[in-house]
Amino acid sequence: MTVNALIDALTSLPEIVASLGGGAFGAAFGPLPAFVFTGFMVIAGEAAILVGGPDYAQITNAIAFGPAFSPAVSFGGGVAATAYAAKKGYMDGFEYDYHQAKNIAQALGTKPDVLFVGAGFGLLGWWMQVAFDTLALPYDPIAMGVVLSAIFHRLILGYSIIGKVRGSGILDMSPFEREERRPATDGGERVTDSETPKGGDAIVPEQEETADSSASARLKVEPWLGHQYKWAHVATLGAFVGILGGWVSIVTGRAFLGFGISAASLLFLNLGIEKVPVTHHITLPAGTAALAVMADGDAVVAGLGEGPALLVALVFGVICALFGELFQRVFYAHGDTHVDPPAAAIVFGTFLVAIMYFAGVFPDASWVPTF
Repeated sequence: MTVNALIDALTSLPEIVASLGGGAFGAAFGPLPAFVFTGFMVIAGEAAILVGGPDYAQITNAIAFGPAFSPAVSFGGGVAATAYAAKKGYMDGFEYDYHQAKNIAQALGTKPDVLFVGAGFGLLGWWMQVAFDTLALPYDPIAMGVVLSAIFHRLILGYSIIGKVRGSGILDMSPFEREERRPATDGGERVTDSETPKGGDAIVPEQEETADSSASARLKVEPWLGHQYKWAHVATLGAFVGILGGWVSIVTGRAFLGFGISAASLLFLNLGIEKVPVTHHITLPAGTAALAVMADGDAVVAGLGEGPALLVALVFGVICALFGELFQRVFYAHGDTHVDPPAAAIVFGTFLVAIMYFAGVFPDASWVPTF
């Protein structure tokens, strides 16, 4: 791929304009609602391909994963806008146990400055996605755009990359289990001797005014999902959802339908239904790996049938679920803004598929770029 081709891809005016709109869309509607919308579009696009053939691939490629609604654009732009809105104090009225910059289920409305931040980061996410895709780097370019966009918004908006580690170590979630809260000097509520929560610092209902009021009443450690962080639970979920993701890919020959179903299922989480699991970082790598090992070729694992391919999907489901949990414990639980563990797990899982292909273990890398 030449430098000129990369420049041409990055300077396409229609796509630049569309990505600005997509980032603003994610800011206005909120990151999670925007991502749910992407999930429904993926389902529609993949269904159209299965019924009408590859001529209908543009619904998935150019709309769901294109410059308007790609997660690197709308979700990443929305996450950055949420971090900005929280810093400006626009979100202080919402009830939320974590820092408001992590409140990605909340629509941000129509404030022009918030929409401009979303638009700007939408364009940044699109440029990264296009660059990674054009250079054929061996991982999911969209997921990598989501991860790096979050790192960039933390740097640009003045947030810490990891945050202050509390507890016995960076992987320790026990302060969350004990419901420990931060004192006012550490970004939480002001401390008195009148009321002490379970295992934590003394607090009172009246919150102290601070420069960052969105941090009031915060837990010391904030896991990405309070119902989905224990290692055994995550691994078990990864195994069974990996099987489901693998099966959907095997029977359809498509890697993305399971992802779309997982993404769309987050509508229930957005509506406030408790304990809805997040699974798109499991279904996509699992389905991709299943398709890769079913291909024919000269490799250690090639031409597998449905049963063995499902076992491969199970393994990838467990690996990616656990990697997502590891990532959240390092980059999410101690920080102030949303950095997406599923996107990081998809990057890892798709990169692992590519590595297996390069090493001659898998005969194919499915849709993952391989230079």
